Amino acid sequence: MPDNTNFDLPELEKDATPVPVEDQQPREGMIDEAAKSAADLAPVFDVPVNISAVLGKAQIDVNSLLKLTAGSVVELDRKIGEAIDIYVNNRLVARGEVVVVDDRLGVTMTEIIKDGDAA
Repeated sequence: MPDNTNFDLPELEKDATPVPVEDQQPREGMIDEAAKSAADLAPVFDVPVNISAVLGKAQIDVNSLLKLTAGSVVELDRKIGEAIDIYVNNRLVARGEVVVVDDRLGVTMTEIIKDGDAA
């Protein structure tokens, strides 16, 4: 299985709108800046982070929760085909789509959420 632990994300700019990943183009000198930034971050490369891909959310009372059994259906707040939220350490950082990789589920990022854009 490939090692997918290192992600090179551009520095987040405040007050910017989300840009679909496929529309982002590298700027002149961006590769050199990214290499310098990556070297500066070397001490934190081994720090573990928690990544969550949230398909949707539901709110139910404890009584209903206790009645759930195998095969029960809990309706989520998302529609089929709607983007899922990707959290890193409980902070929304991207939206994406569920994909199948071999016999496992995965997530592909379609939109990076910049500071202040999470809704």
